[in-house]
Amino acid sequence: MAAFLYFYFKLIAVRLFLISIFLICAFYSTASEPSVVSTQNVVIENVESEIKLINLPPDCKDCVAKLNEKEYMLTVNELGESVITATLQTKSLISVSSSSGNYNSIINLIPLWLSIIPPLIAIILALVFKEVVTSLLIGIFSGVFIIHIYFNSFWMALIASFTSLIDHYILDSLNDSGHLSIIIFSTLIGGMVSVISKNGGMQGVVNRISRFAKTPKSGQLATWFLGIAIFFDDYANTLIVGNTMRPITDRLKISREKLAYLVDSTAAPIAAIAFVTTWIGAELGYIESGIATIDGLDEGVYSIFISSLAYSFYPIFALLFMLILILRERDFGPMYHAEREARMNEVITTDPLNQNEELDEFTAKEGIPYKAFNAIIPVVVVILGTIIGLLSTGLEELGLTYSHLWKNTDIGLGRKLSSVIGNADSYKALLWSSLAGLFTAIILSVSQKLMSIHQSINAAIGGFKTMLTAVIILVLAWSLALVIEDLHTADFLTSIMSNNVSPYFVPTLTFLLAAVVAFSTGSSWGTMAILYPLMLPSSWAICLSAGIPEVETLSIFHNVVACVLAGAVLGDHCSPISDTTILSSLASSCNHINHVRTQMPYALTVGAVAILFGTIPAAFGIPFWITLPCGIIAMYLIIGKVGKKSN
Repeated sequence: MAAFLYFYFKLIAVRLFLISIFLICAFYSTASEPSVVSTQNVVIENVESEIKLINLPPDCKDCVAKLNEKEYMLTVNELGESVITATLQTKSLISVSSSSGNYNSIINLIPLWLSIIPPLIAIILALVFKEVVTSLLIGIFSGVFIIHIYFNSFWMALIASFTSLIDHYILDSLNDSGHLSIIIFSTLIGGMVSVISKNGGMQGVVNRISRFAKTPKSGQLATWFLGIAIFFDDYANTLIVGNTMRPITDRLKISREKLAYLVDSTAAPIAAIAFVTTWIGAELGYIESGIATIDGLDEGVYSIFISSLAYSFYPIFALLFMLILILRERDFGPMYHAEREARMNEVITTDPLNQNEELDEFTAKEGIPYKAFNAIIPVVVVILGTIIGLLSTGLEELGLTYSHLWKNTDIGLGRKLSSVIGNADSYKALLWSSLAGLFTAIILSVSQKLMSIHQSINAAIGGFKTMLTAVIILVLAWSLALVIEDLHTADFLTSIMSNNVSPYFVPTLTFLLAAVVAFSTGSSWGTMAILYPLMLPSSWAICLSAGIPEVETLSIFHNVVACVLAGAVLGDHCSPISDTTILSSLASSCNHINHVRTQMPYALTVGAVAILFGTIPAAFGIPFWITLPCGIIAMYLIIGKVGKKSN
């Protein structure tokens, strides 16, 4: 009873304290003279800013504002509001005069260096707490608080920051048709993946590929090809390939560590660079948030993604590095010892985790035939639907028809397609194709009586649920991008880096930064959410300030776009707290620490090759058809020099 009374009176005291704060804030806010400067202004030091004026005589015809010895003729609306544009260096007094009276207010400036605080807090907290959602939320709140504290008292700024976080920044991030399209597309693809897994289609694909596994070499090749085949979702890839191939690799005396490596290092790289995956919606969303503030960039978001693939060296080299290891039957480091142990003795079958909610969404229904076409057809529908949608919307935007596309012989086909896709509405194309793919998967399941309509819908809803975390991170990333835009963080980074970092090394710096953040957070999506809005406008501005020609600027920009993604995947591969790394250990029944310990040397080797033979040369203009073979040759020589025969 005493404990209850103590808690009750403590609760009352807290309530009285909060009420008193609100009353004090209300008193000070009403007691002071009305200001003509809106508290919603974001006026940054040495940055051209729009200054909203309020509490002016409605429809005033003779209102004149004087700011730093410069006069502005005001156009005042019926609400007594007007806007002027100015670049201020210090706190300034603004005076507004009219026939009905004079008004004076102080304009407080937000120091430009404070603009780095929100993304920096998000990164540091992600490193410390190993959790992205909380880090992004606190990063957003810190930025909103910085905006409000310069025009409000502390307590009013605290309250305004809390309310603005949800009703302005998060709401505005959702009040965008492109953002909503990405959310819907991602959930639809998640639903399709779940349906084609439940109806046995994915298991049918697996069974076809696994028939060719007769030796350790062919078993690893089958696992590698299967990882490539399931390109549209890294979770589905990891869980399906690991669980399906494990009995086969055990029989062939392939170590669980090697299986986990093959599963983990095909899942994210192929999902990251394929045209139609559960990643593409998020990638387009992050890239769009990064290019929203760039003036002079006349290129669609999907076209930017396609162009950046030529610079995605780490994902491509990671896939090829595995293939060279398999074909040469060599390994090095801890993986070599794990493979030797497996060949000479029984495979160690340590299963660190036996239960996982994700696994149920990708497990085929029992007692049904496993037919590969039930997975292949919906995927083909999505791919073809996306291509047709891109062509249709691109031609519509250009005012052309399909006949015009083929009849015009003045320019090559590649340039025609680039122009059409660059003007296409990628969001519409992805929405149409993903919905068609989901409908196709459900129709195939119901028509063959593999699942009832009720079971098919439940499977799709289960797939929707698997995308919830990704959607939350997306929304918070868009919100942080809005805060960063308001605070002009890109301008600050540009002023710092333009004199200290060569534009040609910005892609490498981006790659390393993304790798560190992803390693520490365990989330490649969270890394992209933080860095895309930060690095894309900064890299563009740095190149322009250095006087680099537009063609070279565009090349470096595409390189930076690719490096955020590539670095995120590298860090994800090395991180023991990464979700896909944990799922790979789970699906392969491999000791998790052993998986991380054996995979890390391979990932770091590929990362070094990607920087030295890909990212840096590409930044200096070396074409892809030269950097790619050089990187492959370097990996081949490294494996030949360091690797040892496992058999």
